[in-house]
Amino acid sequence: MRSQATALAGALLLEPTVHADERGWFFESWNAARMAELGIRTDLVQDNHARSALGVLRGLHWQADPPQAKLVRCVRGRVYDVIVDVRRHSPQRGRWFGVELSEENRLQLWIPHGFAHGYLALSDGAEVCYKVSSVWNRQSERGLRWDDPLLAIRWPLAGSAPLVNARDSSWPPCDAGDAYAWAD
Repeated sequence: MRSQATALAGALLLEPTVHADERGWFFESWNAARMAELGIRTDLVQDNHARSALGVLRGLHWQADPPQAKLVRCVRGRVYDVIVDVRRHSPQRGRWFGVELSEENRLQLWIPHGFAHGYLALSDGAEVCYKVSSVWNRQSERGLRWDDPLLAIRWPLAGSAPLVNARDSSWPPCDAGDAYAWAD
């Protein structure tokens, strides 16, 4: 497993070592000892799997208490995966990073506590799997609008509007100040 730092401190792109031959291929998507060597020391307690139609945009979410770290990968199709630093005292607060994750590139994104996360399906039937460090807690969920002008995320929409659910379209704008609950 190779790791590459992203533009946001603590978040990593991970590239697995793929063993391929005439039968197909194999790689480890999670190995606690190897991840610890890369600085990722956490217990992952839940594994989620989501399927999205082309143009579906999910997010941007994070969990405040208990905080939730994620290891995300796309196992079918392609997605544009985005994280936003929402750590209250971070000098990078409000900055975002985006990367294409796909079944072809097999990249994984390590998202530590204090980051909002979302993705746009770039192919029909895109499937995303992500392991998390704490179970989902509705009362603790927070979010940012995917289209907030202060964040200015450059989603690869190719001129079309994404399909976004009502909840993800209703998060308050960043200019609402600290009232919309940056992570601690």
